[in-house]
Amino acid sequence: MTKVFDSGNVACALAVKDVGVDFVAAYPITPQTSVVEKIASYIAEGEMDAKYLPVESEHSALSAVAAASAVGARVFTATSSQGLLYMHEILHYAAGGRLPIVMANVNRAINMPWCLYVDHQDAVSQRDTGWIQLFAASNQEIYDSVILAYKVAEEVQIPVMVNYDGFLVSHSSMPFETLEQDKIREFLPALNPPWRLHPQWGGTFGNVTPSEEYVPYRYALTEDIKKAGDVIVRCSKEYERLTGRWHGGHFETYRPEGAEYFLFSMGSMGKEMEIAVDLLREQGIAAAGLRLRIFSPFPEEELAALLPTGAKLLVFDRNLVYGSAGGALLQLAKAALFNRRDSLQVIGISLGLGGEDLPASVLVAKAREMMEVCK
Repeated sequence: MTKVFDSGNVACALAVKDVGVDFVAAYPITPQTSVVEKIASYIAEGEMDAKYLPVESEHSALSAVAAASAVGARVFTATSSQGLLYMHEILHYAAGGRLPIVMANVNRAINMPWCLYVDHQDAVSQRDTGWIQLFAASNQEIYDSVILAYKVAEEVQIPVMVNYDGFLVSHSSMPFETLEQDKIREFLPALNPPWRLHPQWGGTFGNVTPSEEYVPYRYALTEDIKKAGDVIVRCSKEYERLTGRWHGGHFETYRPEGAEYFLFSMGSMGKEMEIAVDLLREQGIAAAGLRLRIFSPFPEEELAALLPTGAKLLVFDRNLVYGSAGGALLQLAKAALFNRRDSLQVIGISLGLGGEDLPASVLVAKAREMMEVCK
């Protein structure tokens, strides 16, 4: 293993290089830009044997990547914010086509008004496109999650989006370790897709389909996405055996022993939440941190099984569900816990939008406000 001290975007680019991707297409957008710049430099300098296609838009970037994946290439793209929204049509195409694409989405707020800083509205707005979504909270987790994403995508034949917070993580330099090529090949063998398009083989892709074929196909996709959560955990354990690194399964928990209050979040907020938990524990409050790693498929059964009788789940969303109280995590958590017949309580708040700073002191104050409501 090689130790590196660099940004989250460089960690992402290094993982793409180390995996041995065949084809990259991308359009630069803040704060994703340095990911694709770094990959382009690797290719130009001969450090990475891949084709790089610069395009005029994010819609074209994902279209090109989808086409390359359909002919059997291992592919990558990256985007942020409005770029992800511009890809929306092809997100459905890629998932419906069962294409094992990996994309990094460097989370950034949605306009209007225009904002360059982090929240999770971009990823949350694309939840129902059929993509698996992972959230990484550190540079090491970005590097490892990109490698993991290829393993999972190629096994279940569903595209994977690796999310991480813009600027807070993407442009912050932290130490992380890369992996030797032989170990990566042990974990992630050469791509051998179950089908591929070829001009000499004939066949069609994405043709008009009658309802009697369309319906079971779509149901198969949703069932396979449900099963993907367990595949992610299994592959994460395999990766841990290889590297000694473990970022959590469906969740990363912090000080759950004897906890009454579980502070639930995703992204880099989950790491700051660990400091908040320590502060609350010092104040005599039995708090625990609960960071979601797999946003889609949302781990409903695992969340219900994790929380003890009488627990209070305090949900911290970095997004909004317009017209409803709280954000997407709150809605998903309430749905997952609806059938719990004990005294468990779920309450949530949306905060940290547009890059609003969230130091531990703010998280503690917000947690205490929610605790008052729980009484």
